[in-house]
Amino acid sequence: MALADILARVRAAEAAAGRSTGSVTLIAVSKVQPPERVEAVLEQGHRVFGENYVQEAAGKWPAWRDRFGKVDLHMIGPLQTNKAKVAVDLFDAIHTLDRPSLAQKLANLGQARGALPQLFVQVNTGAEPQKAGVLPGDLPGFLRDCRSMDLAPVGLMCIPPEGEDATPHFAMLARLAADHGLSGLSMGMSGDFETAIAHGATHVRVGSAIFGARAYPQT
Repeated sequence: MALADILARVRAAEAAAGRSTGSVTLIAVSKVQPPERVEAVLEQGHRVFGENYVQEAAGKWPAWRDRFGKVDLHMIGPLQTNKAKVAVDLFDAIHTLDRPSLAQKLANLGQARGALPQLFVQVNTGAEPQKAGVLPGDLPGFLRDCRSMDLAPVGLMCIPPEGEDATPHFAMLARLAADHGLSGLSMGMSGDFETAIAHGATHVRVGSAIFGARAYPQT
């Protein structure tokens, strides 16, 4: 589906929810997409993209930024602590702050650099053992620890369990954000971003609906 179609659906969802036009940021998730597909979206003027892998992003985005100008790049995949330094230099936002060791690493980098990307705390709303993220019950303590390190998360992020109705998870994330004075809500993907917008999403992460199905490398 074309970028213009997805943007139109985002704007329609904003209007249906009684929200102002432009209140939702569309993150075009470009991981593992052929360069020509990403360049086509860049050529249409879109400038907010999401990547899951630091090494992949570092290999392609500096050249595209040189060619197309400023691009806001969002880290939306798990971030290994040993790749945090590269990530903070490359990304404008990190959506996957999910554990104390990463918080400490980011705090150290922030003190050394004097600035950090925007930070979202990933919440494991489904309490899935295989999935990253802070458990909802642990969120107050985790945010308190982050703030004690001079980190200032701007919002929360979630990935609802696959195959479940996402609505209760979006509602939970919105309640948690409100409880902790956070304005950012990173939630909603290709199949459910309109529902996420209805529940207050400020950032939606849409990949295949913009670029087409991904073709992962054979291993």
